[in-house]
Amino acid sequence: MQPIVAVVADVREFEKYRWHAAPDTYLEAAMTVAGVLPVLVPALGERIDFTNLLTRVDGVMLTGSKSNVHPQRYGQPASAGHEPFDEARDATALPLIRATVEAGVPLFAICRGMQELNVALGGSIATEIQEQDGIDDHRAPVSDDQAERFAIAHGVNVKPGSCMASITGAGRVDVNSLHRQAIDTLAPGLRIEATADDGTIEAVSVTDAKGFAIGVQWHPEYWARTDTPSRALFEAFGNAVRAYAENRELAA
Repeated sequence: MQPIVAVVADVREFEKYRWHAAPDTYLEAAMTVAGVLPVLVPALGERIDFTNLLTRVDGVMLTGSKSNVHPQRYGQPASAGHEPFDEARDATALPLIRATVEAGVPLFAICRGMQELNVALGGSIATEIQEQDGIDDHRAPVSDDQAERFAIAHGVNVKPGSCMASITGAGRVDVNSLHRQAIDTLAPGLRIEATADDGTIEAVSVTDAKGFAIGVQWHPEYWARTDTPSRALFEAFGNAVRAYAENRELAA
């Protein structure tokens, strides 16, 4: 059977309805490149039995989003610079992350997802990082053309011997960049896998993870079919999900 990956939905207001949704690019990359079936988990927070959910899926993927984790989640007052928020997603993704790490279910966290991973495990987020001395502008170009917005923008330095190095190779990897927030205080239990030239944390992994548990600040989903490092990340996630599913079936 095709492995199933849980994807936490964003909440959007559209045409007088409240929608639980996820961008198509992530779902396509999961299905086409990772070879898994993405299933949306509605952002219903504590009403979800996360432990039970994780017995029914073989992996978890956290997507990027225009919204940001609410700063109260990491002990800071909210400001206009932190907006917009999606507190329903916060209430769903953060406890799911903790349960996923504890259970050893494969986890792939992208952009907002990586920031959620950091907050869920006790870290904090810096906002409007382009205003800090010595930090480059990591925001997307202003354009209606998605290919321009998601174009390769800068290099990141993948640490030798890291989990990421085993997937993309160590050294310099070129990535796109569409964020104005970044990890500030690294959570206990996370280790840095890659950084930009200005020191911005671009990838992390869960220390002593029971399985695949990686977060990236860039957007590999957009170029997963054509860009080698992006494809490698989704293929590695897919392989980890299949291995987890097979091992669970053998243990049943």
